[in-house]
Amino acid sequence: MNGLPWFLRLEPVHRVPGRIRLRYACRPGTPADEPTLRRIVEAVAGVTSVRVSRAAQSLAVRYDSAQTDAVVLCHALAALPIPEPAPPAPAAEGAAGEENHGATLARSLAALVGSFLLPMPLRLPLSLAVAMPMLREGMAIHAREGVNSHVLEAAAVAISLARKDFTAANTTVFMLALGEYMEESIARRSDALLKRLLRPSSDQVWVLRDGVEIQVPAAAVAVGDSVVIGAGTVIPVDGTVLSGEATVNEAAMTGESAPVVKQRGSGVLSGTLMEEGRLVVYAEHVGSHTAAARIADYVEQSLTAKSEAQLDAARLADRLVPTVLKLAGGSFLMTGNWRSAASVLQADYSCALKLATPVAFKSAMYGAGKAGILIKGANALERLAQADTVIFDKTGTLTTGDLQVTDSLAFDPSFSPDDLICLAASVEEHYFHPLAMAVVAAARETHNRHFDHQEVKFIVAHGVASVIDGKRIVVGSRHFIEDDEGIDTTAHRDAIDGLHRDGKTLLFIGFGGVLVGVLALKDTVRAASAATIARLRRAGVKRVLMLTGDHRDRAAELAAALHLDGFHADLLPADKARIIEDLSRGGARIAFVGDGINDAPALAGAHVGIAMQKGADIARLTADVALLEDRIERVADAKETANAAMALIARNYHLTVGLNSAILGAAALGLLSPVGTAVLHNGTTIGILLNALRSAPSAALPPP
Repeated sequence: MNGLPWFLRLEPVHRVPGRIRLRYACRPGTPADEPTLRRIVEAVAGVTSVRVSRAAQSLAVRYDSAQTDAVVLCHALAALPIPEPAPPAPAAEGAAGEENHGATLARSLAALVGSFLLPMPLRLPLSLAVAMPMLREGMAIHAREGVNSHVLEAAAVAISLARKDFTAANTTVFMLALGEYMEESIARRSDALLKRLLRPSSDQVWVLRDGVEIQVPAAAVAVGDSVVIGAGTVIPVDGTVLSGEATVNEAAMTGESAPVVKQRGSGVLSGTLMEEGRLVVYAEHVGSHTAAARIADYVEQSLTAKSEAQLDAARLADRLVPTVLKLAGGSFLMTGNWRSAASVLQADYSCALKLATPVAFKSAMYGAGKAGILIKGANALERLAQADTVIFDKTGTLTTGDLQVTDSLAFDPSFSPDDLICLAASVEEHYFHPLAMAVVAAARETHNRHFDHQEVKFIVAHGVASVIDGKRIVVGSRHFIEDDEGIDTTAHRDAIDGLHRDGKTLLFIGFGGVLVGVLALKDTVRAASAATIARLRRAGVKRVLMLTGDHRDRAAELAAALHLDGFHADLLPADKARIIEDLSRGGARIAFVGDGINDAPALAGAHVGIAMQKGADIARLTADVALLEDRIERVADAKETANAAMALIARNYHLTVGLNSAILGAAALGLLSPVGTAVLHNGTTIGILLNALRSAPSAALPPP
């Protein structure tokens, strides 16, 4: 095994000069702890620091551009052999990167103080020692990429050193080091999102094999295993409870603070915490297929993906570099003073333009994640802000998707309406169909009389049958009652047709060969649907539409009740995607909200797709935004968050351009010294970054 490479997978996901972020996967059975990863990668030639996020399987590597580049570094890392396990490291995660930048900042501050206090002969060697890494990096970048903001900063420091203006040179180096330290702190805050939203699972899991509980590595758990979970344990799989009862804290996944009772038949999610009790869970999704792992991957993509606004800001910053260089040359020609040229070179637009936008995006996504909204990248946030048309699927979205018994019509005087519900529930309680579950729930709200019966038989797509007091009882569809059982319903046709016209689903009950009653069930409208639609309109949405495969009459009734701008009914899945495509061609920027497997084509085809919390896996994977709570108001929260984030980005953009233009003009006219320019330029950059963090739109979201 020693001849094999350590990493099974190593792929770059983001890079800037001097830093690269890679997603990795270690070979099974090899060391994968953070101290070992950091120790081995830092030993690679040219690497200066490493930040490891094991939850996201991410390496953020800083390197000396004078010694290596991104391509050479990736090849060197991919060729690393399997190492010996590292001894436990006492330092906290992220300490290496923090210490590295903290030491650089401390050295630059010492040099700045020394430029005032030390004798003149000592100031030059001290200033050169502190500035040399920056000067070397500037020369390496110029040789590789030409003139950019890093080259301008190095040139400004070099000019100040040549003029023996050590205060200006050391001030510039200090302010740049402070900016680097701020950037690193912001990156650590971004990675903290993974720790806040997801709890780490244990490397060992208890499973039930041949009636015996054994502990196995988490990677060895397979679909179909019976996983045993005790109090205080993080649930490692997605699955269904086979036995036991417990309270589970699902705040990490749904934002719901109140513990949820889980028992046989309940679904559980990985990353949630068992507070009390004990469960045996049938594993349905394991490893990288669990909800927690998929969310970790989404969040990692969110932290690295660039939006159009971010790319535009970076492109503008790069385009302005030659302008700054020309302005510095013009200032020198007019004044004959290298001092003014050095001042201009320090006042470029790059730092604030390139950093403030991603910081604002990450802050917005961080706040949204805590509030139960998973936004899969800056692009999704940007597209959501642009959406002017919101289209809802009906069932499970505008409605709860949970049927409720609304009418109980007893045609036999020996049964009351409540008796009829309990009669049906007595045989339906063994059946896990939504209709059956709704009837059982309705029976619990009555006197809950139970009728003793014999074995229940399930007739697929028809209903259930049993025997009570020697008489055959059947509960199911009209076709089952009339055609298969030969029960006459004509005497009650008017009442039945009236319920059907009201858009209700009917359950027929035959007892002893006679129709004894009908139960009517209906999907309920979410209480917050109307308020959510009103909030969306206030957030700039011009049209709110509904698509459904339901009957036209039922759709029209709901559209009128919620004051929608239009609807399309009796649709097949392909029809939904076609309608969205037609509207998009007409210029609409559509946010589609759905939950079912049949909604996946529409979610993929919309400008931005939003999946409800109880949606099918394919819907949640296809969508750009996934709700972690089953609350429709989170759709409006997401739209408002996106609007607030883009407004913040616009404000920071204009602030950056305005302030830096003023500083540039003053420097070109000789009104600012290099020290003043460095302090003003870097100070405003740090201020704008702090504003992007402080003004994160998460504060506008209601608590989960």
